[in-house]
Amino acid sequence: MTSKSSPADAVRRCHWATNDLAIHYHDQEWGTPLHNDQRLFEFLILEGAQAGLSWDTILKKRENYRVAFDGFDPLVVSRYGRKKIQ
Repeated sequence: MTSKSSPADAVRRCHWATNDLAIHYHDQEWGTPLHNDQRLFEFLILEGAQAGLSWDTILKKRENYRVAFDGFDPLVVSRYGRKKIQ
């Protein structure tokens, strides 16, 4: 037996969630309370990078940011020297 979904069963999403990456972010992360300092630091970095860019661009480059910022570890980043910062 197959079940048919009705429009009432459909997930309601914001207009910007238009591709798989954005849909996953919307459904799993956006608007979810965070209590983990490292995850909060990650979103601080990503939000700062987003200025002037689309969130879609940031999500696509998220893993590159993770590498550049040593896994978004605030203790490691706080110890960056001048060479690493440049």
